[in-house]
Amino acid sequence: MNAFFTSELEGVATFWRIFRKDGVALGFSTHDRDLRFEGLLHRSAPGLVPSAIRKTNALEHDSAEVSGALSHDSISEAELAAGHYDQARIEIGAVNWETLESMTLYAGEIGELSENGSAFEAELRSVKARLEEDLVPRTSPTCRAEFCGKECGLSANAYTSIVSVTSADSDTNTVAINLSNPAGYVDGRLRFLDGPQTGLEFGIMQADAAGCLLDRPLATPLDSPLAAELREGCDHTIETCTSRFGNAANFRGEPFLPGNDLLARYPVQD
Repeated sequence: MNAFFTSELEGVATFWRIFRKDGVALGFSTHDRDLRFEGLLHRSAPGLVPSAIRKTNALEHDSAEVSGALSHDSISEAELAAGHYDQARIEIGAVNWETLESMTLYAGEIGELSENGSAFEAELRSVKARLEEDLVPRTSPTCRAEFCGKECGLSANAYTSIVSVTSADSDTNTVAINLSNPAGYVDGRLRFLDGPQTGLEFGIMQADAAGCLLDRPLATPLDSPLAAELREGCDHTIETCTSRFGNAANFRGEPFLPGNDLLARYPVQD
């Protein structure tokens, strides 16, 4: 393990890395010049101010915050608004700018992002937050498996196609796509392959022959058609799993389990 602050004078800077869900990795440091270590170029961003990092051996979350000015070319206000940094993984640590020895002190993901004029503030959730996830499956009449996931067993490629998004309305949060079977795409996914929100995934709440209503805000109206990856959806019922997909053998639910209304019944006199 690397040791820091062992001498009176030591060149130590803070670094932080962002791994976005669209595959982009960004690195920054508080040093006055760019540093390349661990295979990533860390841009000089002295305006970024990390707060104190609190780490414990308890199960409660470790805490940290990062704030700074929206001045670096790598982080644009438009990308923040478009959601490129939502749920991105983040690492914060210390680096010796002379030897380039480094140590990660905090790892987690970006939670809530807030903007105040020319500045932004990011709430960070540590990896300990995963310990709060309930790993025990609960009985339910609908399927608990992710559509085309490991437990579902269906091939994602068979239900995914490349389409052209001809227009988008950021006011109504809808996109225009020519769909032959709109009902099959409700609860599906749309991922842009071009444009300002490339790589971001949107859930489909409603669909008709004209297009889809998405579950998260669109950045801006489209000036030209964009390519996108469109995946069908599933309502997770046994009827759909049987009749549409022929996949009842992998159904992860209890559709015929008596519900609370049956359990709450009691005899009454005629």
